[in-house]
Amino acid sequence: MTIKNDQVKTAFAARREKLAAYMKKNAIAAAVFEDTEERRDPSVRYFSGHPGDALFIIFDDGKNVLIPWDENLAKIHASVDKIFPYTRYERQNIRAVKTILNTVKMQGKQTFELPDCTPYPLFLQYVDALAGWDVRCRENSLHQYAKQLRAVKDDFEITCTKEAARITDKIIDMIEDKINSGAIKTESDVALLIEAECRKEGCEKTGFDTLAAGPDRSFAIHCFPNYTDGAWPADGLSILDFGVVYNGYTSDVTLTVAKGELSAAQEKQLDLVQKAYSECLKLYEKDVPVIAASKKADEIFAKAKQKMPHSLGHGIGLEIHEAPIVSMRAAAENKFLPGMIVTLEPGLYDPAVGGCRLENDILITETGNVQITHSRIIRIK
Repeated sequence: MTIKNDQVKTAFAARREKLAAYMKKNAIAAAVFEDTEERRDPSVRYFSGHPGDALFIIFDDGKNVLIPWDENLAKIHASVDKIFPYTRYERQNIRAVKTILNTVKMQGKQTFELPDCTPYPLFLQYVDALAGWDVRCRENSLHQYAKQLRAVKDDFEITCTKEAARITDKIIDMIEDKINSGAIKTESDVALLIEAECRKEGCEKTGFDTLAAGPDRSFAIHCFPNYTDGAWPADGLSILDFGVVYNGYTSDVTLTVAKGELSAAQEKQLDLVQKAYSECLKLYEKDVPVIAASKKADEIFAKAKQKMPHSLGHGIGLEIHEAPIVSMRAAAENKFLPGMIVTLEPGLYDPAVGGCRLENDILITETGNVQITHSRIIRIK
C-alpha cells in the first residue's frame, strides 16, 4: 500500500494546528514532547512523523522544531518546520530546549509546559535553566490533551490501521491453513511465522511480543512466558494474541483454537465468549457510553456465574493501549466517537478448563461500526 507524501504532510499539519489552537486558548506559549529511552511518548511521532528518539518543541502559533538523535532518519520521515540535530546541543535536553526557547521574543513571562511524567528533580532543573519562563508540569496538561486527540483517528491513521488489519487477517488465514496441514506444531512455530510474515508485508514489527498458549497455559490472561516450544494447538483450548504494526499503527487480535472433542465446560465457555462478543458489538456505536458494553459483558457472564477478569477493550493506535478504555472504570460521560478504533475482547479463563478469548479491532463510524479484523474461534477436529 502506498501513502502519498501530500497526505502525510496534510495529516501532521492538521494535528499540529489543533494542538496550537488548544495552546493559544489555554495561554501555553510553548511545550516540549519527549521520546527518549527515559520517557517514551508516541505523540512525538503523532505530530512530526519521526519514528523515535527525539524532542519535539511546538509554539502556540504552530511553529515547531524537531531535535532528533538520528538526523538522517528524521530527514526521511519527519514532516516538521525545522530539524536540528541533537549533537548541536551536546546531547542535553535542557540545553536544547533552552536554546530553542531563547529564539523567541517575549513580552513578559510566558508559559512553557513539560510532559506531565517529568520527574520532580528534572522539573526543578528546567525551572532554573528557563528563568524567563513560567515552567509548568501538571495534571490535565497539554500532553493529556494530545492523548485525547490520538483517541479519534484521522483518515491517514485509519488507512494505516486498516492496512495493519488486512495483513493481520491474511496471517490468521495462513495460520488456520497451516494448522490443518500440520505445518504449525508449537507455540514457537506460530509466533515466528507471525514475525516473518508481517515483515514480508512491509510491517515495522509486531505490535507486542506474541502470546501463544497451548491448552495447559491458556488459563492465563497473558501467558508467561509469552511462547515456548510447547504443543500448539493441542487437544483442548489454545489461545493466540498478536498484532502487527504498519506505518506506526498496530492491530490487536486474539483467536482461540478449539481442537478435538471438548468437554461440556469448554463448550459452555466458547458459547459464552461468542455470545458476549456478539451482544457487545452492538453497543460499539457513536454516542453510546463506553461503559455500556462492559456492563453487557458482565451481565452475560454473571448469569452463567462466570466473571471476566480484565477490561472488555481499549483503543489502539501508535500504542497498543490508548484511549478509550472499555471497562467498568470508564467515566459515565465517556462515549464512543466516530474515528475511534477499539478492541472488543471478551474472555474467560479456568485452570481446569483452559482459556478462551475472542478479540477484534472495531472502527466506530457515523452510522455504527466496522469490524476491520476477522479473528475467530477456530475449530479443529
